[in-house]
Amino acid sequence: MTNPTLPESLASHSVLPASAPRRSTAISILCGLWLIIFFASLFRPPLLDDADATHANAARHIALTGDFVTLHVNGIRYLEKAPLPYWLDALSFRIFGFNTFAAHFPQAIAVLLLALLGFHWARRAFGDRTAFYTGLGVLTSIGVFLFTRIYIPEVLLTLFLCTALYCLLRCLDCNQADAISIETPQKHVISTGAKRSRETSAFSFSPRTYAYVMWASLALAVLTKGLVAIVFLAGTAVVYLALTGEYKNWRALKPFTGTILFLAIAAPWHILAGLRNTGGMNGHGFFWFYFVNEHFLRFLGKRFPKDYNKLPDYLFWSLHIVWLFPWSLFAPLAAIPAIRALRRNQALPRRGRPTYLGDVLTSFVLVWIAIFLKIKLHLGSTESVLLVLAFVVPAAYFRKRHRARLPIFDHAPRSFAQRTTLVLGLYAALVLIFFSLSTNQEYYTFPAYLAILMLIAASLTRAEDTFTTDKSSRGWIIFAHVAFMLIGFAVAITLAYGLWSSRHLAFIPDIGDVLAHRDVGNYTLSMSHFFDLTDASFAALRLPAGLAAITFCLGPAIAWLLRSKRRHLEATTALALTSAVFLIAAHIAFVRFAPMLSSKKIADKIQTLEASGAISRDNTVLMYGDQAYGSSIPFYLGRQVDLVNGRSTSMLFGSTFPDAPPIFLTGGDLLKVWGTGDRKLLFVPLEKRDDVDQLLGTNKILLQETSGKALYTDRPLDR
Repeated sequence: MTNPTLPESLASHSVLPASAPRRSTAISILCGLWLIIFFASLFRPPLLDDADATHANAARHIALTGDFVTLHVNGIRYLEKAPLPYWLDALSFRIFGFNTFAAHFPQAIAVLLLALLGFHWARRAFGDRTAFYTGLGVLTSIGVFLFTRIYIPEVLLTLFLCTALYCLLRCLDCNQADAISIETPQKHVISTGAKRSRETSAFSFSPRTYAYVMWASLALAVLTKGLVAIVFLAGTAVVYLALTGEYKNWRALKPFTGTILFLAIAAPWHILAGLRNTGGMNGHGFFWFYFVNEHFLRFLGKRFPKDYNKLPDYLFWSLHIVWLFPWSLFAPLAAIPAIRALRRNQALPRRGRPTYLGDVLTSFVLVWIAIFLKIKLHLGSTESVLLVLAFVVPAAYFRKRHRARLPIFDHAPRSFAQRTTLVLGLYAALVLIFFSLSTNQEYYTFPAYLAILMLIAASLTRAEDTFTTDKSSRGWIIFAHVAFMLIGFAVAITLAYGLWSSRHLAFIPDIGDVLAHRDVGNYTLSMSHFFDLTDASFAALRLPAGLAAITFCLGPAIAWLLRSKRRHLEATTALALTSAVFLIAAHIAFVRFAPMLSSKKIADKIQTLEASGAISRDNTVLMYGDQAYGSSIPFYLGRQVDLVNGRSTSMLFGSTFPDAPPIFLTGGDLLKVWGTGDRKLLFVPLEKRDDVDQLLGTNKILLQETSGKALYTDRPLDR
């Protein structure tokens, strides 16, 4: 029996499906995982330096001043980001106060909503078990967990974009269903009543409502990340409508009134920000900096200032195995239907006269287009090959089917499951290719995670249903489990070795003192801090390392044992729970890194000295270097700090406006004010300690040191 909830390409070899948890049970399990993994981690560690606390400072300014138009960080205009994440955080601060929990709470809620959206979408398209697996994938993937530890907008962008895509499909689906119900004779409707009742039993809205929710979600996505949201949604929608022929139903998407709704939501902030922020560097204002510099020049790698980097192409692609682990181990299952379709395409008969010259000319033109883009975008070799394949393979596929006088697809994607498969594939491919061409960080492709995880979940469900009949699917599932066990044992052995080698070392609360320190100012990739790990750090990581080692010893083995007994739901759930326990261990380790990644202890020291009367509250706090070195200090102090040699990166453009406060000092300025007037407190990151030693010599008093970061003052304590 074929599972009616799967697309034909995913269900061609299916048998009776395995069991699936009831909807209420599945949602309860997912909410429980969210509480344990994401909600429980909201309280610790404190806000981290760099992007985490910088963005929290921008939201704090909104909460205190009520200025929802112009973002400010440390008193300087911060014009490079869209405002919605900061609005949500400002609201959270007004409700819960200025603390770590409030800063990360909107992100945690977004993760939960993303998991529930994936559950709902997958349940309608592919069935209950795929829905459950999709929710598990969102909550237990390493990348989703890792890239929500810091305050960045990617999870919100993903939520709004995927909501818009879902509404796009539902709008067209409802419109198509209405057309079928009108055109189909009554007796045919009765004969398929059981299937129709299942399809329409879930609560749904009218096509018009889905269309307007799509436009509203797109507007919120633009307010979250900028114009890239339009690129992703419009690019996916245009290609999808062209391939399926559903462009004929374009009126159902309400393009005219929907655009008015989109502009009503997205345009006001952009207009107000442009009008209120003029007269910056070289006469430029918000419009040039935000639209030209932060969008087009960033994509081309010519953004000013150049405080970013780009992953090598081999890392950009291969690291997705890590970000989507452990579910990425099942990714080959999603490629099986596509491979089979290509094989069928190769076996098609050719009708009419061969046109080899046309094939050669078409390939020649496409390859030269790829070469031109390679030169203009400065692509690497791997990216260039992928770009050529992205042109040539689809062109060859479509040309082959055109010659055989066949439609683009063997079976037009009529069902919601088939349409979902196509939309998710197009969307994920667009996101990945786009950021492989532009400058990027590891987390930039986060918006593709839900789409990839849902496709993997649907393919895994199909493979489980055909485990005894389909050798290809069974082989890939076995391969995934073997790989999981090997990786698990390798990780467990590595951790066990680290624990054994550090067994005689004393526990050191400040792990930063036993790490290899490098120039954090040059860490333009977000995961660069992992290069600082040393053997001695295991003494401070015994609990999380031991928990992770035990988990990777037992979890993969239990999952395989259940799989070998054909208990597929339990096996996949065991795999997810293994990842969940590992993420809990990872969070414990993350907390241990707090003294190195956050400067809250420095802020606490200043507040303690002020409260005890050891220093007067009339003091000036300075930071040496860029504000990213210690951005958590102004957040926890709740006041503006001066920067010595810190007019750079995110502070640079805003500092050129005439109303910018005079917070930027040179080394010479510091020498002039040091020891004069009110007390000076100077925060110095480890990377700048040598510079400050040369500048101030012994004319400074050390008040606090943590993970190599120091707090100096220019005179003895009052008592």
